[in-house]
Amino acid sequence: MNDERTLDLLETKIRELRELNKTDGIDLSSEIERLEKKLEAMREEAYANLSDWERVKLARHAQRPYALDYIGTLFTDFFELHGDRIAGDDRALLTGLARLEGRSVAVIGQQKGRSTQENKERYFGMTRPQGYRKARRILELADRFGFPVISLVDTPGAYPGLESEEMNIGGAIAENLLLMARIRVPTIAVVIGEGGSGGALAVALADRVLMLENAVYSVISPEGAAAILWKEKERTKEAAAALRLTAPHLLELGVIDEVIPEPLGGAHKDFEATSAALKASLLQQLGDLDALSAEDRIKARTVRYRGMGRYRTLPG
Repeated sequence: MNDERTLDLLETKIRELRELNKTDGIDLSSEIERLEKKLEAMREEAYANLSDWERVKLARHAQRPYALDYIGTLFTDFFELHGDRIAGDDRALLTGLARLEGRSVAVIGQQKGRSTQENKERYFGMTRPQGYRKARRILELADRFGFPVISLVDTPGAYPGLESEEMNIGGAIAENLLLMARIRVPTIAVVIGEGGSGGALAVALADRVLMLENAVYSVISPEGAAAILWKEKERTKEAAAALRLTAPHLLELGVIDEVIPEPLGGAHKDFEATSAALKASLLQQLGDLDALSAEDRIKARTVRYRGMGRYRTLPG
């Protein structure tokens, strides 16, 4: 894989030449075209056959679009709702009401921070119990008024600190899972970056689960799996491959329903195109779910999640 820094430097050079082309009156169009073709060829070579670990790194990329970026482009009239009415607000998880092509929907989004200060405020995207209880509030509201639910999943996992244990994070996640299994309205979850363990599943037990092409979704991080299985952090690449945590693998396994394509280099390289593809998919999936009765949706949801994985009954 080509060094991403080399690609970034070439992109910067092209931008500089475009500015010169505008301001200095020098015709640099042929040189710009030559460099653009070179950049495209380098991108195709770099991103044509990404390993699972390389996709993990793209899912965590610092410039990758976050939930608020998608909320701002997919929806109109977003009105955020705060707090769990017990312990306060959790800025790692956003909830609110919005419109998708004029239709009222309930939105849940896990949000990371861009700066150090924002990451402290948002707990690096790791949801605490009050965040999951806030999600439960919007789920109950959606069910009462018949609003479809759209979840944007992006978290390394639930917040693992003492505060979470004291406030019963396991119970908060379990209550969300139970509610999402029973809710009568259509539900769609989209893994836009990292989908880490129960922290992600707590807002992703949906009728349809979509993933962006370079997102990941797994019960544990590659680093965690390597540490537990082999006691060697250096084996993260091997762990990433063994976990089958990327979108193509999960589509093949039947864990997700659709892979949303990303531009070469990741969603941050052309956010407009990624957002447009995601919006088209959401509208298509909502249309399909609308064709089912609430009872049929719940039945299909039950069959879907009970049928995942393998198990055997022990004697006695």
